[in-house]
Formats: sequence, C-alpha cells, structure tokens
Amino acid sequence: MNIRKIFAGLLLTLAVSSCIQDEALNVEAAIDDCTGENIQLASIDAPHKEIEIYVLDGTDVSQQELNFTLADGATIQADETEAGDQPPYYDFSQRTLRRFTVTSEDGNTTATYVVRINKMELPTHYSFENLRATTPYHIFYLTNESGIMQWASGNPGYELSGMALDETQYPTVQDPIGHSGKCVRLTTRSTGSFGLPLGMPIACGNLFVGSFDVQNAVTAPRQATHFGFPFTKIPQRITGWYKYQKGETFTDENNEVLSGQTDIGDIYAVLYEAETSDYTLDGDLFPLTGGINPNIVLMARIGEQGQQEMKETDEWTYFDLSFEAQNGKTVDPEGLANGKYKLAIAFASSRGGGYFRGAVGSELYIDEVEIICE
Repeated sequence: MNIRKIFAGLLLTLAVSSCIQDEALNVEAAIDDCTGENIQLASIDAPHKEIEIYVLDGTDVSQQELNFTLADGATIQADETEAGDQPPYYDFSQRTLRRFTVTSEDGNTTATYVVRINKMELPTHYSFENLRATTPYHIFYLTNESGIMQWASGNPGYELSGMALDETQYPTVQDPIGHSGKCVRLTTRSTGSFGLPLGMPIACGNLFVGSFDVQNAVTAPRQATHFGFPFTKIPQRITGWYKYQKGETFTDENNEVLSGQTDIGDIYAVLYEAETSDYTLDGDLFPLTGGINPNIVLMARIGEQGQQEMKETDEWTYFDLSFEAQNGKTVDPEGLANGKYKLAIAFASSRGGGYFRGAVGSELYIDEVEIICE
C-alpha cells in the first residue's frame, strides 16, 4: 500500500514538474543584439523590427558574419537562403537587404526582422532634415554617397517610462524651425515614478553617432550607449549652430536639489583609438571625477580647454570648436588609414545627463553641424 502511494506521489510530482517545464518555455521572439568580426555598428529598431548593420566601404559581404543574440530559447532562420550561406555567415553580395524570422522557444510566436548591410563612410556634414521613423519616437538618419546611417538617442530607453503621450514628448525630437530648414530639439524630461526608484529621475535629450542598447537601459544605462564610427581623417574643428535655455531646478540622481548649481548643455566630438571593430566608448567617457577615457586622442568640447562657452540664448548662435590633443597622444597615420580610430559626435541638453544630473526643462537646439578635417 505504501509503495503504491509512493509511486502515485512520484507520478504526480513528475506530472507537475512537466507542467511547470511546459509553462516555463519562453514566448518571446526577439533579436537583442547582432555582432560580427567586421561589423562597425549595429542599430536595432525593435518597434519596427529593422536592423541596420554598418561595415566599412569596400568590405566583402559575401560571407558576412552575423551572430544574433536572441531571446532565451529562440531560433532564427533566413527567409530566403543564398547558396553561400553558412550560418553564422550570410551572403549579402546580391541583396543588401534580407529578412530573418525568429521563432520563440515555445514555437508559438514569430517575428520577422529586416536586416540591411550598409557600406558606409562617416559623412562630415550633418543637417537634421530626415527622419527614419516618427513613431513611437523620432529616429534621425544621416546620408552620403555610400549609404545611410541612423543617429542614436536615448528615446528607446525613455519609452520604458511611459511618460510620453506622443512622439513630440520624447527627449529627442525633430523641430520644424531650424537655422536652415529643420533641426533637432533636445529636452531634459522627468522619468516620473518609473525612473525615481532606479536613481534615474531625468532623461536628457541626446543625439549621437553610435547605437543605444535598450536591453541594458535600466541595469547599466551608461554602458547602453555606444559612441563612434570609424574615421580615416584628422578632424580639426566642429562647427554648427545652437540655441539653449536651462531648466529651473538642478537635481541629482536621487532627485535632490543641488543648490547653487545650474544646468548647461553639451556639444562634443572625440577621435579615439579602437583596435577592434567592436570597441566603442560608452557613457563613462567623461567620468564625474578623474580624467577622461584614456583612448581619446583628440577632443573638441564646448566649454573645455579655453573653448567657446555655451550660453543661454533664444537666438541661433554659431559654435566653432577646435580638436585638441588628449592623454599625451598623437594620431598614428598608418592606424588612421587602417580604420583603427573612431569618431564620436554627441549633443545633450544636460551635460551631466549621463549621470542623471540636470534640470527638467533644459532645452538645446542643434543644426547644420560640420566636421572640418585636414
């Protein structure tokens, strides 16, 4: 009798365990990241299921390495295969745009992503006329003869707060009245009840060359920003136009008022050493204390090293900032020609926004930016 009870109990335990296992199967079908040996930058637009892969102009893409980071247990397959496909290597020589379908672990959810390979050289003149997407937030892109590249911003992270009622209430938006045509408007905004307990009470408006990893936006926000793209010229100056108004109350990461401190915007560009294609600077490039990132070779930053100061103004104001040597380094011509340097360009409505210090309502307008090179 006891043996029968034990056996019945064992069967019940196994059945419950099996049910729990079945319920635990992941239902998510998503691509979280994409890496590869010669990938310089990968921008994932999760809402629109689009991935832009950037490689240097002249790269052989007939065997393009794509290592997809998927949701737990998910699988991925190209919708239409090419003869040269040998995953994780895919042939993009005939079609620069291909579709890949992700299937969730439980097999019930699928998502099709558009993956596009862009052979790109970073342009040196930037207007803000073009939007790749307008919902749920604005995505800017820049273009030259080689192709197009998306600007990155923290908008995907701000979406998690649920504070924006429409696309115009995000920190980074296009404004219809620029110095010439349209421009970008960056605004420091509150993250409400979502951000306060996380030590992220504000989100400053920002726009930068690089990518933003929304998967780490909460757990490691500064590491979620990846700045820069390969650059084979020596930059001398960055110029453009801005308007700026600071918010009323300057607060820290605990939302405590820091009396006597006021907000200021930020405009900067840095040329830095990147020995591998996947190395990028992150949001800790300018720590609150201590020196700047040691890989930085040249830097142009408003208000630094005798450079032009940013002032409050409702009139379009010209800025002209020179690149100055940093960390006792000089540019190696051979390394420059071989793509061992990257250029990062960034704008922010609050200079300390990466550390969640700033004033809600601070607003920076930027337009017609140019990198002048030797």
